[in-house]
Amino acid sequence: MTLCIAFHSHSFMDNLVQPFYHLNSYVVQNPQTHMQPRSLSPTSVSLGMSEPQLVSSQFSSQNFSPFFHPLDNLGELKTLSSVRELHAQMVKMPKRRNSVTMDGSMMRNYLEFGDFASATKVFFVGFSRNYLLWNAFLEEFSSFGGESQEILVVFKELHDKGVEFDSKALTVVLKICLALMDLWLGMEVHASLVKRGFHVDVHLSCALINLYEKCLGIDRANQVFDETPLQEDFLWNTSVMANLRSERWEKALELFRRMQSASAKVTDGTMVKLLQACGKLRALNEGKQLHGYVIKFGRVSNTSICNSVVSMYSRNNRLDLARAVFDSMEDHNQASWNSIISSYAVNGCLNDAWDILRKMQSSSIKPDIITWNSILSGHLLQGSYEMVLTNFRSLQNANFKPDSCSITSALQAVIELGCFNLGKEIHGYIMRSNLDYDAYVCTSLVDMYIKNISLDKAEAVFHHSKNKNICAWNSLISGYTYKGMFNNAENLLNQMEGEGIKPDLVTWNSLISGYSMWGHREEALALMSRIKSLGLTPNVVSWTAMISGCCQNNNFMDALQFFSQMQEENVKPNSTTICSLLRACAGPSLLKKGEEIHCFCMKHGFVDDIYVATALIDMYSKGGKLRVAHEVFRKIQEKTLPCWNCMMMGYATYGRGEEVFTLFDSMCKTGIIPDAITFTILLSGCKNSGLVMEGWKHFDSMKRYNITPTIEHYSCMVDLLGKSGFLDEALDFIHAMPHKADASIWGALLSACRIHKDVKIAEVAARNLFRLEPYNSANYVLMMNIYSSFDRWGDVERLKDSMTSMGVKIPNVWSWTQVRQTIHVFSTEGESHPQEGEIYFELYQLVSEIRKLGYVPDTHCVLQNIDEKEKEKVLLSHTEKLAMTYALMKIKDGSPIRVVKNTRICQDCHTAAKYISLARNREIFLRDGGRFHHFMNGECSCKDRW
Repeated sequence: MTLCIAFHSHSFMDNLVQPFYHLNSYVVQNPQTHMQPRSLSPTSVSLGMSEPQLVSSQFSSQNFSPFFHPLDNLGELKTLSSVRELHAQMVKMPKRRNSVTMDGSMMRNYLEFGDFASATKVFFVGFSRNYLLWNAFLEEFSSFGGESQEILVVFKELHDKGVEFDSKALTVVLKICLALMDLWLGMEVHASLVKRGFHVDVHLSCALINLYEKCLGIDRANQVFDETPLQEDFLWNTSVMANLRSERWEKALELFRRMQSASAKVTDGTMVKLLQACGKLRALNEGKQLHGYVIKFGRVSNTSICNSVVSMYSRNNRLDLARAVFDSMEDHNQASWNSIISSYAVNGCLNDAWDILRKMQSSSIKPDIITWNSILSGHLLQGSYEMVLTNFRSLQNANFKPDSCSITSALQAVIELGCFNLGKEIHGYIMRSNLDYDAYVCTSLVDMYIKNISLDKAEAVFHHSKNKNICAWNSLISGYTYKGMFNNAENLLNQMEGEGIKPDLVTWNSLISGYSMWGHREEALALMSRIKSLGLTPNVVSWTAMISGCCQNNNFMDALQFFSQMQEENVKPNSTTICSLLRACAGPSLLKKGEEIHCFCMKHGFVDDIYVATALIDMYSKGGKLRVAHEVFRKIQEKTLPCWNCMMMGYATYGRGEEVFTLFDSMCKTGIIPDAITFTILLSGCKNSGLVMEGWKHFDSMKRYNITPTIEHYSCMVDLLGKSGFLDEALDFIHAMPHKADASIWGALLSACRIHKDVKIAEVAARNLFRLEPYNSANYVLMMNIYSSFDRWGDVERLKDSMTSMGVKIPNVWSWTQVRQTIHVFSTEGESHPQEGEIYFELYQLVSEIRKLGYVPDTHCVLQNIDEKEKEKVLLSHTEKLAMTYALMKIKDGSPIRVVKNTRICQDCHTAAKYISLARNREIFLRDGGRFHHFMNGECSCKDRW
């Protein structure tokens, strides 16, 4: 489209050069010398030619007027007035074919003297334009210090004087409106176009789409696209990209399908973004279709597109296809290697990632910081935090300078491992390297100090940050709520709003998570209502925070209720939601609910998610279905370290140490490196199975993996030695270990003394426990059990008096079992079960039955100095016996009996459960306050070591 400017009686041109007309009355008196807008080659500005060059190349024609030579002194312009005088003379010159260069020179002269308005006027009306020239002008305008807003001011001024602009000028005006977020002017331009019936070309339509997408919303942008009659390739691609930027992934893919019907071509940049969208959506089928398009139209030679295909398959858990595409590529650039390494790393296949890294090192392309960051991220996602820090040091040893991504990975590992001294060293590096400007680094530092209970330092980092964004605010608010400091969180929220930063859904979700985690259910629900009143919609994170908080506070039924409500509001759960729900079902052994959620996972495609699969293993293990847990484990193609750890823990819990060691060996053969948690599990398997030599072997082998034993590892060793009868060795081990013994150490020793009836060492352990945990009633009860087994009733009464004087009370003891969909609770306090009479009748019959098999009541479990018959009656009232009896009465199909108890099962009930499993030929799964017990054929999985 050509330039379309209306000059009514030359009013605008008169206005432009009016300051110069007094210099030459001859020209003023001869208006026929006024010139129309002239054409301009796009190179005149973009090439940046010097003024002498312009004179010599453009104005040597013999037709030049001999009476007037305005450019003779072009190189001698020293003031703005001289520029204006020259401009006035140029306007009056006869039209010349190459006079465009004069306009370019004048624009540059005006820019050099800071007269941006005049430069813009010359550019708007001096000649016809193309888009390349506009970009060159804008760059030069900016390089001289001009503000884009000044161009809009000139545009408004010219528009008010009746100047009509062509589509090229209006397109650039709309682009400036977009850059300045000036929606109203953009809408005025659009409205005037509609009013005039102006033909909107493809570039103008694209400018409108981009403006509305950024300032008014993608729906209005899509409306512009739909209303454009001629939909060219450029317009299609612009619309697709706008939807991708607005995260309308499905709409973008729909537009791509419509493009095929319209025979429109997709640009390489659009194809890359579409493939990325398929990765984010986990849209494997759509991604395959895009891959097919790439092959069909010969785009496989485009390395950027192939890299995106690799990434797309990786994010859809199809590493086989990702590797096949990578291997088929003719050329591999730095991004190609990084893409495939990242694919393996984030999917937990670090052995393969390292193999490719070594191949990369042998090629002409060397690893860069992005390569190392992929390795760090892979170890971080796997939970291999020690390896994150090891590779962080390797990165530095390889003379790479850690960037913000490396730093955040290292800080996250520091947080998880609790090695905050190293975190402080990293903070020092951040300050020396001026990385404290990065919002993500700031957020990680705040998070680290909060979890190190250093809120003052977290606040200092926050206030010192030079580049605070909403992420930093949200981080500190989250930190306050994480610590239960809700007043501080609310104050910071008010301060945030006072500084003009509007809280987003992440802000509110942080508060919901904190309230829910700390058991403030009502406050969390109130926040959900507040979100809705603000016009926001609680999302999957909001509901997951509620569910997760309930699980952490053992409100498992509330968690399941919130899940039902979430579905009623049509909020789709994600893998994190499902994992939280499975933890809820694993917590109280709600196996039937867990199985229902497993079905939900299969129906909605969650079973392939590694985190969901790991949670399923955990749930089935804790529910006593080790065979099903192992089946889930077996079907996982790319097993991660947490996945192996979870399966090993399942076997360790039930005292199946040999299976634990077999799994450990298999894991090591795959190249997965064990971490501190792995060794805690190995030692647990040893202590639950009584394997002392294997325990020492694995404890000593930790050094080989550069793992320093923690208090948990020492506690496992004390438990192993003590319960195996090596009480003196266990006590010596405690005195020799580098850590100060905590309650877990002395508790393990006291439990071992109960098994082996060693009062002397038990008293040593008890004294330390009473000092460390003076209000933990379980320690007093355990010591009273030991005293009562030796009929030391005076010591029993002494401990009871001590508890009374300190106000220590034995909490309510309860057990429950589930029959069909109903949970039946048996408690030492509160209302009795409505079928209590029938239950006791059945229990008497059951006890008579197992007595014939050799059962003898262990009256030492009764902490009262009464006669034996009375003690036997007391034993009958233990809640776990009542729960087992009721389940036997109601569950007649031979399926296992499942009971949950909130405190440690007593010796007598443990013995009775073994005989009941034998007498009724039933499996009994009992989870007490300490561990799991699987009773079958008169034996327990704990081998009487609990």
